Amino acid sequence: MWSDGYLAHDANWLVWAGLKLPSDEEADRAKILRTELERAGVEMVSAKDHGRAPIEAVHLPEMIDYLETAHQRWMEAGYPDYPGADLVVPYAFPHPEAFGAYASRLPTSRAAMAGVYCMDTATTIGPGTYRGARSAADGALTAAGLVKEGASAVYAPVRPPGHHAGTSYFGGNCYLNSVAVAANWLASESERPVVIVDIDAHHGNGTQEIFYQRDDVHYHSIHVDPGEGWFPHWCGFAEETGTADGVGANLNLPLVPGSDDGVFLEALDRICANVAGLMPSFMVVSLGVDAGASDPESPLRVSNQGFAAVGQRLATLDLPTVLVQEGGYNLEALGPDVMAVLAAFR
Repeated sequence: MWSDGYLAHDANWLVWAGLKLPSDEEADRAKILRTELERAGVEMVSAKDHGRAPIEAVHLPEMIDYLETAHQRWMEAGYPDYPGADLVVPYAFPHPEAFGAYASRLPTSRAAMAGVYCMDTATTIGPGTYRGARSAADGALTAAGLVKEGASAVYAPVRPPGHHAGTSYFGGNCYLNSVAVAANWLASESERPVVIVDIDAHHGNGTQEIFYQRDDVHYHSIHVDPGEGWFPHWCGFAEETGTADGVGANLNLPLVPGSDDGVFLEALDRICANVAGLMPSFMVVSLGVDAGASDPESPLRVSNQGFAAVGQRLATLDLPTVLVQEGGYNLEALGPDVMAVLAAFR
């Protein structure tokens, strides 16, 4: 499921621990995946524009408005000249206990506004960010539509990724939650639950938050233990199982740093058993491969053969499946690891 819009997001630097660093989330990721897919002879289908309605069903409309206009207004405010930042980067975050009594007023400063919806300084906004995020959501939605029409599996090599974006916030290189948008749309069209399986090395805090009180979309995640200091730090623990109607619909399996194929696949086996018992109508996979042994953004040690085994296990569930790209930042390993999952799944 392809869109040239995947290449539009161009925020090529970030701020981490007060330092300006290059971003690992770059357009070459999508280019590499397209090349691998073309080499494998995979049919390429163009993503369709679905408008804002399916996205607003997941995200706060005001946040979407902000993402659409943030860079233009940043430029108009003169920040590229002083202090010299050509991308939108927040510096102040309105903690609810500090500003809760005054929360009805949004800041007039564009620099201050940058921290209202963004949860970190690493998720900068450039001139093509909104187009990229919208294209990613459209790619996932178009894939979901094809699966609903009878395709057994459709893969969308989107960027930027999405699973850290929640109802009213974005961060972690994610702006709009493509997987959540697709899963929510499928759930609205189905009498049976939809299941999300997230194999990205980092917990999909945004996806969890969006569906945490619902039983029509179940979220299952394997990720590095946030208690060991890995993003998103504050959630992704095993005791988080859902609330209200969603009690028991959320499953987190955090892994210790250094976990290899055996540990990762054991966790996936547990998820697959849970999914099989659920008998969902559709499966949506957050296909991150940053759990790979050579990836710079995680301490997990999954091999290329391990990713092939992931694809095999997911395929045994025999469910109509939408696979949506999340992380994977070693450009040499990205293509082979993603194709290992897809080839085994197919």
